[in-house]
Amino acid sequence: MERTYQFIRIARHGDHIGTIQLNRPEVLNALNLATMDELVDAFTTYDADPAIRCIVIYGNEKAFAAGADITEMAEADSVEMLLRDQFRKWDTIRRVKTPIVAAVSGYALGGGCELAMLCDMIVASETARFGQPEIKIGVMPGAGGTQRLTRAVGKALAMEMVLTGRMISAYEALRAGLVNKVVPVEVYLDEALALADEVASMPPIAARLAKESVLRAFDTTLEIGLEYERKNFYLLFSTEDAHEGMKAFLEKRQPKWQGQ
Repeated sequence: MERTYQFIRIARHGDHIGTIQLNRPEVLNALNLATMDELVDAFTTYDADPAIRCIVIYGNEKAFAAGADITEMAEADSVEMLLRDQFRKWDTIRRVKTPIVAAVSGYALGGGCELAMLCDMIVASETARFGQPEIKIGVMPGAGGTQRLTRAVGKALAMEMVLTGRMISAYEALRAGLVNKVVPVEVYLDEALALADEVASMPPIAARLAKESVLRAFDTTLEIGLEYERKNFYLLFSTEDAHEGMKAFLEKRQPKWQGQ
């Protein structure tokens, strides 16, 4: 994947990991419209690449992303925001089938917190701070903050964060179930890449369908979710990887995944 972007950097880690770095350090990686366009392009390009089995997104030690770029919204009215339909880009990222790991250090606020929650797993440094402070500028979360945060941490804490704008620490986020692990800042990206490597070592079709099934738990009833899970389970028996995995287990050897 040979692309050069203005506000993000992309690279490959090993054979199967695609990385995306938010690269607007002068504004704490604030998510302007152009950055979101680039993110959509990078995510969808990685998602279409059969060699990529996991994606890692990160910022820098000071900030994952400190929110949306307020300068692009300060003078907008309701009609302009409606016609802009900026959250359509977020929906595109939500539909990415490849597992995504967010490596978060420093601030993950507003849109930055929403972007981290859009990922499938979060590795946080000890300095990470999560929050939805939109209330402090007269608005509210609009890219999924009220919905994903509530599903992750529960009503009480989500309501407090959204209505007061209070940030929570990495360890509070861990206790609340928002992040997978908290590690020293010096190794947070390494730990995220290690998690991505572990995911990428699994059969890729199974990983994609398993991700879809877990996410479906948030979108529907238990009955419909169970039906969706079972269909994906049965579907995997048509893959070469399923037969290879079971054969390798019986033969007490490591499987060789083909992604087929």
